[in-house]
Amino acid sequence: MQRILINEIPKHSGKDVLIQGRIINFRKLGGISFVLIQDYAGKIQTVWQEEINAKMSDSVEVVGTVKKEERARGGFEIVGKKIKIISTSAEEPPFDLSKTKLNLQLTTLLDHRPLSLRHPKVQAIFKLYDILLEAYETAMRDEGFTEIKTPKLLEAASEGGANFFKIHYFEKNAYLAQSPQFYKQIMVGVFERVFEIGPVFRAEPHFTTRHVNEYISLDAEMGFIKDYRDITETLNKIIVKIFGYLNEKGGPYLKEYGVEFVEAPEKIPYIKLSELREIIKKKYKYEIPGNIDIDPEAERLAGKYAKEEHDSDFIFITHYPFKDRPFYTMRSRENPEETYGFDLIYKGMEIATGSQRVHLYDELIKNMKEKKISGKGMEFYLDIFKFAMPPHGGWGLGSERIIQQILGLGSVKEAVLFPRDVKRLSP
Repeated sequence: MQRILINEIPKHSGKDVLIQGRIINFRKLGGISFVLIQDYAGKIQTVWQEEINAKMSDSVEVVGTVKKEERARGGFEIVGKKIKIISTSAEEPPFDLSKTKLNLQLTTLLDHRPLSLRHPKVQAIFKLYDILLEAYETAMRDEGFTEIKTPKLLEAASEGGANFFKIHYFEKNAYLAQSPQFYKQIMVGVFERVFEIGPVFRAEPHFTTRHVNEYISLDAEMGFIKDYRDITETLNKIIVKIFGYLNEKGGPYLKEYGVEFVEAPEKIPYIKLSELREIIKKKYKYEIPGNIDIDPEAERLAGKYAKEEHDSDFIFITHYPFKDRPFYTMRSRENPEETYGFDLIYKGMEIATGSQRVHLYDELIKNMKEKKISGKGMEFYLDIFKFAMPPHGGWGLGSERIIQQILGLGSVKEAVLFPRDVKRLSP
């Protein structure tokens, strides 16, 4: 008998079928056993009139008759006839995967990550994440962007500063990419509009609910822009398309976390950072420390302000100080202490950072000198600006933070398959 997938069950009502999958729930009621089986396409309840020799997490093959049952998941169940154990657990798992909620400490959840990922509620996070990646790629291609893949081993740190990982590369030192920044700017001179879905590495010594040291960034860069608003308006359009895609394809996974619908406004509101500082000081009695541009509490209050004043879960914060932004960020023509740099805040957390970039060679060199940045190892990047680069800019979106905020997860680490932070290099 040929195996069928569980999502094909409705086509076989009243017929005998063979399915394969993993047991994800097992309960007995009187003399009847109810066994919930999952394959990559879905889940279905199987019903057994006799005792069966199987247990939680076993990989099994089941033969039985498809029966219409309104009370069952998907409106069908399988009346079991024969079960074959393909592989079985050698020992008891450290927690009960049959429970609706795991209710585990984050440390336990991550220490046993290969096993906790099997829980349906945890699986829902990464099924939604898969849809997010598909949505981003689809939306970017719809807007005329070409996908690129850039090196993650670099001769020089792309963002400057100290938040980079240094490694030995044969007889040289190398750095793990903090972003694809240099390469995506170069590629604007080739394709004009480019995007990348790829890992980035930040050696930030944070141990918080919003930081990991390796994450998947949704990057983009676009040329021949008028100003930074071309970038933010395109990003706005992309966010709207992504959320529409999540609603269309991710409904069951959203509902696992009590989310019926995700919404993004057609026009996300804007506020300058300098204005925001004054507003949250006056309205919420909180003052951002003077030595930083913005902190998590100010982001939270920015989200609160956006909701109260604009009924929006999103807000663009613009015109960050030049001292706090990378050298390739274009300075404001109105106030050279500020830049055309921006962050996108979603439900009180920054999910994207971007800017209009400097596209003139002399201006780029001037910024580097002011920030005391050597051009060593960056020659390949700097030289391209000698050959007529167009006005351009772009963004980097933190993919896992989007999922964290949509589902209301306690930590961004829950949205990473195998997170890397200050203390964790395994599993």
